Order: sequence, then structure tokens, then C-alpha cells
Amino acid sequence: MTPPKPAARPDRVSLWRYVKLFRQDILSAQPARLYRAKMAEFRTPFFRSYLLNQPDLVKTVLKDRPMDFPKSDRIGEGLRPLLGDSVFLTNGETWQRQRRIIDPAFEGGRLRETYPAMWDAAQAALARLTARAGQEVEIEENTSHAAADVIFRTLFSIPIEDEIAQEVFHEFRAYQRTQPILNLAAFIPVPGWMPRFFRRDTKAAARRIRGLITRLTEDRQVAIAAGTAPDDLTTKIMTTRDPETGQTFSAQEMVDQVAIFFLAGHETSASALGWALYLMATHPEWQEKVAEEAQVLTTCDFADISKLRISRDVFREALRLYPPVPMMVRETTCPERFRDRDIPQGAQMVLSPWHLHRHEGLWDNPDGFDPARWQTENGKRCGREAYMPFSAGPRVCTGAGFAMVEGVLLLSLILRDLRVTPVAGREPVPEAHLTVRSRDGIWLHVTRR
Repeated sequence: MTPPKPAARPDRVSLWRYVKLFRQDILSAQPARLYRAKMAEFRTPFFRSYLLNQPDLVKTVLKDRPMDFPKSDRIGEGLRPLLGDSVFLTNGETWQRQRRIIDPAFEGGRLRETYPAMWDAAQAALARLTARAGQEVEIEENTSHAAADVIFRTLFSIPIEDEIAQEVFHEFRAYQRTQPILNLAAFIPVPGWMPRFFRRDTKAAARRIRGLITRLTEDRQVAIAAGTAPDDLTTKIMTTRDPETGQTFSAQEMVDQVAIFFLAGHETSASALGWALYLMATHPEWQEKVAEEAQVLTTCDFADISKLRISRDVFREALRLYPPVPMMVRETTCPERFRDRDIPQGAQMVLSPWHLHRHEGLWDNPDGFDPARWQTENGKRCGREAYMPFSAGPRVCTGAGFAMVEGVLLLSLILRDLRVTPVAGREPVPEAHLTVRSRDGIWLHVTRR
């Protein structure tokens, strides 16, 4: 069974039609030729954009010369009410300073330290799903709950049942329902003083979320000063000094960073786990392999993660077919020449994991679900050159290793005790706004093993 994929739009549409399609769903707004093209050019009256699917060109932008291709503000404009000047949106020295402070919290040794909190969140997620055994379950709601629980336990040492954690979680879901990823400034160059016309409910939800995060960070500042703060990710980040300036994050900067940790660590993990469980439901032979392998999970032992090789390949394949962040946009700072085309300064360079991961000229069986591909020569080569669910180069997601441990653990633990099967007539339809989700949710039938 070929996993679902959104229908492509006609090759030529008006700018107005493209904008309308893009706001409804990023993926179905794109033409089918992008699954074959090495580079594609799009022109509008206001800017040019180029989608890059050729691995060496992607490498140039993300790895070889990343400072020449900073993040484009066109995408960031729609996220600033919530994310402020977080590491996800900044460039240059500001971004470098933020990464110098953040990265130590996610180094390899810290994964082992945060694993018990992940384990507790995974056990709680398993208990919630087990209570629904015998029912049809909308699985994305459950994966969102689980991913948010992981974030709160690892960042602030509180479970999602905590009162503030519950408020943040529910406010964030409200924000997602009101926030399109693009607003007017994404399509029309406008000066900084001009209003961005964010929806009133979007701005209100963002203010409430940031207010709740401010309460958490202020409480943590007090605990750090008193010497009573838990040794979690928030304490590590708030007490880490920039090795070049000796400064720590201000309270306002920390609110920005926590907002992106919640967005990236919660929303993307929930998306990936939801699709992984759906793929297990539609490929029972692989589900049984994961369930059998997961029998090693009897206690909270970080060493067990290295034994979950099948689950890791399954999760990698889910990330290939349904990368949570489908597109990234960079901007040229000087004229370039790619594939014998002159590219002007200020052009938008689009890197699309969605299209690169399914490119017909790179992958064997690009639209098929095949975790075994990662042990083949084609899979290994494409894994190095054409696989970037967490971006690549210096701007690779700082929590990529964290996400892989979290996803593999949750997937394995759930399938160790439960079996998932598809619900007839409810095949999910992928669409992308902030992340790749299903239009009407992912419905699965859950039973005990």
C-alpha cells in the first residue's frame, strides 16, 4: 500500500491562486514537476524563488556557505508573534551567540541525563492509549499530548498535568488553529513599520502563551538564584554563559527560546510519531518486527535505545515520507550562478525536504514505505546526500538527536503493548501549515496485544 500523498496543482496558476493554495496547504500548492526537477524557478512581480533538489546545490546553501544564505524573513514574519527573536528566526552574530549558549544543553551526554524524563512521559502516553484500547482513536491528538509531556518534563521537570503546562498546551493548540504560516509580508516586500495584519485571535493566543512561559522562566530564575533549581534543560540553558561574551540569556531571550523549543520539540515530534504509527497500522509486518524488538524495554535504561535498530529505521522512513517541516527558505546575499542560471541578490532559495525525500531521480521507490532501504546502497547514499528532516549544516536542528531518541522510544513502547490498525474509510490526507499533519486527523483502531 502506497502511503497517501497530496495531489499536485496544475503546472501554471495565477499568483493570486498560488497564494490562496499556499495558505490552505503548502504541499498541494506545488506542481508535480518538483518531484523530478533538479532546480525550479518561480517568478512573481515582487521576488524570485528557486527550489533546489540537486544535492550538491543543497550542500552549497546549507553546509558549504551557510552564512551567505541566511534564513529568509518571509517565512519568519508569520511566526514572530509567538517566537520573537528565537534561534529559529535569527541570523548572523545573534544566531551564532544563541547557538553557543543553547547547543551544550543538547550534547550527547545530556541525552542520557534527560532519558528518565522521556521514559516517564512515554509510560504516561502508553497508559493513556491503553485506557482507549478497543476504540477508534484520533492518534495525532495523542501524539501531541505525548510530545508536549516530553517537552515539559525535560525542559521544566514538570508533567503535562501541571496547571501551567496544561494551559500552555491548550493555548498552543488554539494558536495552531488560527495561524497560517504565511502572511502578507511573505509575498509582498513591505517596510518594517508597516502592520503585518495578523489575526486578532492569533496575536491574543501568542500573548497568552508567552505570558505563561514568562511565568515558568521567572520562577526558574528565582530557583536558580536560591540554588534549588532542578538539573534540567532549562536550568542548563539559563546558566550557560556565552564563551565569547560571558553573558547568559536575558529573561526575554529565554522566553523566545522556550517558545521555539515548544514549537519545534512538540509540534514536529507529534507529527513524526503520528505518521509513524499510521505507517505501522498499514504495514503490519513491520509493526510486528518493531513490537518484537521492543520487548527489550523493561526498565528505564538508556542503553536499550541502541538495541532498537528496526524501530530507528522505521522512524527514519516516516521522517523521509512525512518530514515535519516540509520546506525551508534561505535568501541570497549576493548574485549567484546555479545550473547556468543567474540568480539575483535577494532571491528566495527553497530547500524542500518533502520533495527532496521523494525525488524520482534520487531514491528507489520514492513514494513507497520501505524501512529496509536504509541498509541498501541507494538508501545509504541518499541518507547522506538527500535526507534532511532536521535541516543540515551549522543550522541543523539542535534537538535532532533528542528527537530521534524520543520518537524511537515512544514508537517502540506503544507497539510493545498495543496493536494499531487502520480505520476503514478514514485514510489521512497530508497537508502542511506549520508542520505536515493530516487534514482530518489520523484515525487508528487500538487494541491490546
